[in-house]
Amino acid sequence: MTRFTIASFNVKNLIGADQEYYEFQTYTPEEYAWKQDWMADQLLTMNADIVCFQEIFEESALRDVIAETDERGIAANEATIPNKSKRYHKKAIFRKLAYTPYTGAALAFAPNANDGEPGHRRPGLAVLSRHGFAEKPEVIQVLGEPVNVPLQELGGADAGHYTVSKLSRPILKVRIPIGNQVVTVFNCHLKSKLGEHIRPDGAEYAPEQDLTRYDPSGRAMGSLRAALRRMAEAWVLRNEILDELNRGHPVMVMGDFNDGEHAVSSEIISGEVPFKNYSWMLRHDAKSYNDRYTKEEHEQITEAVERVRLHSAEKLFVRKSLRDMVYTSAFGGIFESIDQIYLSRHFHPDYDRRIGEMEYFSVLNDHLTDGSHPEAPYNKLASDHGQIMAHMQLNHQD
Repeated sequence: MTRFTIASFNVKNLIGADQEYYEFQTYTPEEYAWKQDWMADQLLTMNADIVCFQEIFEESALRDVIAETDERGIAANEATIPNKSKRYHKKAIFRKLAYTPYTGAALAFAPNANDGEPGHRRPGLAVLSRHGFAEKPEVIQVLGEPVNVPLQELGGADAGHYTVSKLSRPILKVRIPIGNQVVTVFNCHLKSKLGEHIRPDGAEYAPEQDLTRYDPSGRAMGSLRAALRRMAEAWVLRNEILDELNRGHPVMVMGDFNDGEHAVSSEIISGEVPFKNYSWMLRHDAKSYNDRYTKEEHEQITEAVERVRLHSAEKLFVRKSLRDMVYTSAFGGIFESIDQIYLSRHFHPDYDRRIGEMEYFSVLNDHLTDGSHPEAPYNKLASDHGQIMAHMQLNHQD
């Protein structure tokens, strides 16, 4: 049996000091030092074997955080882990307490193809793996062939189409050797709910951005555009997932979905939930009221749906632990989970041919408050996301 941990960590705008990432937004050297310190503490606490990072502007800044984490972890080991001269050094508790440095770990960084000049920067993604990578990581953002979503009026009339040729942020696909398996991991950060407002030619800004002339209808249209983009990006990711599943590869998908588990975009990624009994359902080619699928067809359809379905690690944990709530985001008084870890059925406890399963699910979210928490003096420095981690075990396969 092989155990490993895999985590998702939206760091919120990691970039070095005195660099304008968004307009008029920079870190002073002191602020950057505080952010680096906070991130190193979080990374040390997780001690995860695989970490999927979002909102990374610079690979060098992330490497600095990892180096700081290692320095602290090694110092902690020296202070708290007994050496072989102590008769109790083999106690299991010390294996649990020990930090494993990222020395020799592989780091893949995916810069954002939309990145611009200072003040107009766009963040990318990264994956850190103590297990290395089985092959070269793949970045998915600029699409070789644009996605055209055909639209239709009720009644069948053509309603045009929606086109996406480039994702708002990259998807980073890595294949990681763990035990005697290779697991495909997707790290993503889908389009946010922040409205997309169109700036007229020659104008300095979109009219909807002027809140002194508040335009509720125009701002709602901006939200609609953002939702269309997020769902189109989810569809692109879904197709990449299907390609891996159709090859028989176990899959883990994680990152900042910018939506809850039951949002349409999340359900596009995870796939449909099978109907309880398709024998109750009218056939697609029904000629009479009792033309329904057969029992054999019910089993065929159910397997076709289940084979490519992903499962929320959070919900598997809630089912196992009897907890009723996990949250990774707090905004406007609403606590919700918009950071997700999804698992293919290779890891589902009810699947008789599973290669492993999740033992535990943890979330670091104490810093998600109104700013009164001592470790989060204000939101600019601490992340506005909780960190989530799945504790996995793999069975040894013959």
